Amino acid sequence: MNEVITAKDKEYEAMEQSSAPGPDQAMSDRVNNRSLRPRSEAFKEFMTTGWDDNEPVIEPLESSHYIQARLDTLGKAFPGERIVIPAGQPKVRNNDCDYAFRPDTTFSYYTGLGEDYEAGAVLVLNPVDPDSPEAAAGKTHVPELFVAPRANHYTQDFFMNAHYGEYWVGPRAGLQEMTAMTGIETNDIAQLSDALSKDVGSEAGAVRVRVIREADPQITEMVEDIREANGFADPDGNTNADDKLHEFAAEARMCKDEYEIREMRKAVAATKHGFDNILRKLPSSLDKPRSERMLEGAFNAISREEGNEVGYDTIIASGAHAPILHWMRNTGTVESGDLLLIDAGVEVNSLYTADITRTFPTNGKFTDFQKKLYQAVLDSQQAGFEAARPGATYSDIHHACMRVIAERLHDWGILPVDVEESLSPEGQQHRRWLACGVAHHLGLDVHDCAQARYESYQGAAIRPGMIFTIEPGLYFREDDLLIPPEYRGIGIRVEDDVLMTEDGPEWISAGIPKQIDEVEQWMASMAAEGAKA
Repeated sequence: MNEVITAKDKEYEAMEQSSAPGPDQAMSDRVNNRSLRPRSEAFKEFMTTGWDDNEPVIEPLESSHYIQARLDTLGKAFPGERIVIPAGQPKVRNNDCDYAFRPDTTFSYYTGLGEDYEAGAVLVLNPVDPDSPEAAAGKTHVPELFVAPRANHYTQDFFMNAHYGEYWVGPRAGLQEMTAMTGIETNDIAQLSDALSKDVGSEAGAVRVRVIREADPQITEMVEDIREANGFADPDGNTNADDKLHEFAAEARMCKDEYEIREMRKAVAATKHGFDNILRKLPSSLDKPRSERMLEGAFNAISREEGNEVGYDTIIASGAHAPILHWMRNTGTVESGDLLLIDAGVEVNSLYTADITRTFPTNGKFTDFQKKLYQAVLDSQQAGFEAARPGATYSDIHHACMRVIAERLHDWGILPVDVEESLSPEGQQHRRWLACGVAHHLGLDVHDCAQARYESYQGAAIRPGMIFTIEPGLYFREDDLLIPPEYRGIGIRVEDDVLMTEDGPEWISAGIPKQIDEVEQWMASMAAEGAKA
């Protein structure tokens, strides 16, 4: 549990140094008993001696081989400008406890740093002098990382600083380690303000600064102060400039390189193992209170064992919860005979995440009625897959999926108009039962590249290297009076991850069963394993 130095700590330190106790020393002892540190000079000297010099061996990250190309592309889009990309800070969960830190996605993409490297760090791309050797070699920028130095046992921060001290947080990468891991020159974060201010101005030949605004408010405020002091006092103009940077960075991630594709395959493989673990536990969880959470725990355990974390909050939606698109309370009882919708993905250590949805019959066998509805969703997804070709758009996938859904709803007598009227922009009645989209980019974020322009995303041609989902569904709420009673309280979604190649789309999640017979066989196999455990 993290610890912070509070005003009470400072008050108590002052009292320690006084021969007379303070009026509320007893209260201070009680309130601060968890965060109270010895502060005598003898203790401080004692804590900096007698430690083994077992320095960590640091190897370059696999991602480091791909970073320079990403940085070169980014720099060429903003010649002569300084680009600032913060990692962000830990976010408070409650009181003095933080959520586990996850770096900003843009920072991770341009440094290759995943996991919890490194709260407070900042990547800066400095424009090169036009007369420099770097410029002669075709470079526009030189990257530089700024991080806090290691707070190891040679420093008082080792035991005094709960954010960086290795007594509290364990060994962490410092300046030399970060350079070795990323291939990017790394300097002390204390130098950041001066580095950002250098040569900034509005005159010809001076430097303009852009920042990923949302990543770290403290760094954004620092950049704004530098801008205002150097002739860039237009808040709207600064925000627009920063938005263009964020937009470019999002669009740059759309086509994945070889490293990213490998990481995505790892994420999908780990997600399959998570689903396996759910199915092992499913039979013993049936009809038990909060059994949705039992299954959530089974998946989330694998995400921590094989990856960094879940890529997003796991959805375990049984029975009438399944038509609720973002059901994440997972407090329900999984009852025999219902359908169980599970939307989950493992985020691996590099922070790339899978995004998979499967719908299961809780007792291991689909009824004929459930098969009819499930097959309609499968057929819709396959239509979307067949529409996905190099040069196609997300709209092509969307319309192919929607046509199948509208046709089936019409066949079942649910759609109040004919298929073509419903599919027209003026109609859309079928969307009552499938209101969400059916495809999105996937990568470092589960809804990746979300800051991209419409014309670069939904309206753009799909290119080789793009990874995306296809996820149609049918959502029949239990309070929907426009459908027959037997449909009410049923939700079905099938979602898979797709890599576009030169030869067409590839299901990279093909190893996770979804055909009716295969799902039933998979469930039986995992149930047998669970019974033996």
